[in-house]
Amino acid sequence: MAAVRPVHRGRVLLGGIAALVLALGSGSALRARAAAAEPRLATTHEEPAPAPVTAPELESPVAEPAPAVVDDDDREPETLDLQRHRLFGRMESELGVSAAGMERVRTIFAASKVLSQGNPAISRHPMKRSECRTIRAEAGLEPARVAACGAPNMVPLFDAENGQTAADAPVCIDQFEFPDIPCEYPVVHVRANEAALLCEATGKRLCDAHEWEGGCAGSLRPPEAEYIWGWPRLQASYAHNVKREKVWAYGLKKDHAVCATGSSITPGCPGGGWTKCGSNTYPAGAFPECQSSFGVFDQHGNAAEHMSLPGAPEDLGSRGGSGFTEMKGSWFVFSTIEAHEDDCRFRAPAWHESRVTNENSHMNYHLGFRCCKDVEGAQP
Repeated sequence: MAAVRPVHRGRVLLGGIAALVLALGSGSALRARAAAAEPRLATTHEEPAPAPVTAPELESPVAEPAPAVVDDDDREPETLDLQRHRLFGRMESELGVSAAGMERVRTIFAASKVLSQGNPAISRHPMKRSECRTIRAEAGLEPARVAACGAPNMVPLFDAENGQTAADAPVCIDQFEFPDIPCEYPVVHVRANEAALLCEATGKRLCDAHEWEGGCAGSLRPPEAEYIWGWPRLQASYAHNVKREKVWAYGLKKDHAVCATGSSITPGCPGGGWTKCGSNTYPAGAFPECQSSFGVFDQHGNAAEHMSLPGAPEDLGSRGGSGFTEMKGSWFVFSTIEAHEDDCRFRAPAWHESRVTNENSHMNYHLGFRCCKDVEGAQP
């Protein structure tokens, strides 16, 4: 069930009418101009209309340009608590997360001082949510609703190279970075163990590396073809990288410009940290061409992503296990700072390695995650 990749791009202005009252006499005119300059609160009762001015000649007032009104959805909360409050509301209304699940989500966030969509004080997003929605509407993009996945905004993964179809899919993957809501900013400053817990709270699990890679490359290969069980990680990843074919979600040739890679690092950011490094991310799914044939968005650019790298068959998420931390994809500055390779099947070195379940696992301002979900009744 490969998604058709749109190739469109794109990007409301409300206004008011300013009222100007002219009065005769210098004192009256000054008072009228002062009153007109002050903002007025809307009331449920209209004030009496002023008596008509009987002047022999009045010049027609020049219409002032209507002030731009910011979409409330584009107003960024000024505090972490307000940011989280809005995020939780979106998850409840758009994802249908259960009350019990949302309680778990709130508990996980409350245990961290930084788990968020970026530090509100310094994060500067280069695109607004409203702009993202306009782009997606013009491209004809709608979030997936696949019954077999059991959750909105997820798509099934299968071995297309060997003739499988969506009916054969053993697992589904989020279309967007967590919280998996189109045109919402990704959650960052998240440790791998927190990512795994958040996936569980929403009825999913953290993806294994080969699932993320398959979702990006357009074909989910079996674990036996993707891992060398028993080898040390460095040797196994090297052997995997040597033989991999290079492909990106959007095609065979690297093109950072089609993905969310044109943002910038906060001046003075030393490479990490809450107080000095803003998470200058884009809304998820804002780049129509940056999607795989399955319909998975932003696997290049925006936020890098935590995944689980199994070291043995029992570590596979589909078998109830969890492996070691693995960072996938790239992030929001790759058009100017290409820190490492970011093709779909690239396996990173053991950067900041720990078990996924380690409470001190790595986090950073540009690092997020997405979740997977096993298809009920499918063979792992």
